[in-house]
Amino acid sequence: MELTVAITGASGAIYAQRTLIHMAASGTVERINLIMSESALVVARVELGATLRGGDVKAVNEWLGLPADSKLIRFHRLDNMAAPPASGSHVQAGMVVVPCSMGTLGAIASGAGTNLIHRAADVTLKEGRKLVLVARESPYNAIHLENMLRLAHAGARILPASPGFYHRPKTIEELVDHLVFRILDQFDIPHSTRTRWTGDPTAPEPVSVEGD
Repeated sequence: MELTVAITGASGAIYAQRTLIHMAASGTVERINLIMSESALVVARVELGATLRGGDVKAVNEWLGLPADSKLIRFHRLDNMAAPPASGSHVQAGMVVVPCSMGTLGAIASGAGTNLIHRAADVTLKEGRKLVLVARESPYNAIHLENMLRLAHAGARILPASPGFYHRPKTIEELVDHLVFRILDQFDIPHSTRTRWTGDPTAPEPVSVEGD
């Protein structure tokens, strides 16, 4: 499987990091086309202390705990409109934008993109491939919500950065992974099932009432 992963400047760089780590560990993803906005590089440094320079695959591999010579990640510059994800004839399974800023979401919704993230998302939609947008903002205004609805009508999957708590996370990593596993589910990528809901064992059994 080949996927494109885009990282924008919305808060939540850890969602991107953990998504890439779990994709790498799955054994089913053979190539990841990685695109990062300039703001994403800043946010990764502020939130995670990561020093990532555009195009520095070794730095990204280190960030993800991959061997320095790993070929899994292929880094594409934001202004490289000739990169493979910019063309519909380059076949891949789909694309995820994690986290997805409202600026990026709006640009994709308008169809008037100006960089490789916008173009790759537009290509994903026009080719009928799966586009997952991990929206990260709070609160949403009417424009944000209208853009999400427009994209949902166009075939995108809106997956907000809203992790659940029923698996009783004890660390931030466990909380983040709950959401990351939902992202992987969109592409049928195998992962740990420890955050899957299996029912409430303490819930009472339904009582049969005569005449029901």
